[in-house]
Amino acid sequence: MKRYLITGCAGFIGSNFVYYMLKKYQDILLVNLDKLTYAGNLENLKDVEEDPRHIFVQGDICDKELVASLFEKYDFDYAINFAAESHVDRSIANPEIFVQTNVMGTVNLLQRAKEAWYDSETKTWKEGKKYIQVSTDEVYGALGAEGYFTETTPLSPHSPYSSSKASADHFVMAFYDTYGMPISITRCSNNYG
Repeated sequence: MKRYLITGCAGFIGSNFVYYMLKKYQDILLVNLDKLTYAGNLENLKDVEEDPRHIFVQGDICDKELVASLFEKYDFDYAINFAAESHVDRSIANPEIFVQTNVMGTVNLLQRAKEAWYDSETKTWKEGKKYIQVSTDEVYGALGAEGYFTETTPLSPHSPYSSSKASADHFVMAFYDTYGMPISITRCSNNYG
């Protein structure tokens, strides 16, 4: 059985991912961690409340003890970070919250995953473990009337929100470059629902 830590699962993208995974796979366990701020809504998960493959935990990705205890209890194969402060206007009004959740929360998740998955003596990772960062195309900056971004487009964030997401992405890459952590970063465009 594959075990997933999914953060920000009560938001639009995270909850749709939960439904997709539960529909596609029978032999999985999804442990869903969400702080339930303005972007999280338990109504998004109402139809999976009774599914034994789904466990909801209300909590903050910045909480070291909570995240460590979840890694210890469930021995996750994957950590997928959807959790984020996300609205540009909100980031302009209060950038510190965006740094706290998007940057420090990501670093906390990375560090707890490293503690659970990495053997510092042998400098090896447990087989089959992976950290997935769900980012945004806004880290690339503004796009003109034509053109497109690619994976090689330089990062050029222009708001506290996109800067915090780019910073988080850089930390994810640093854990890959420094420790060899198995990671993926996705940078999807706007999602509508």
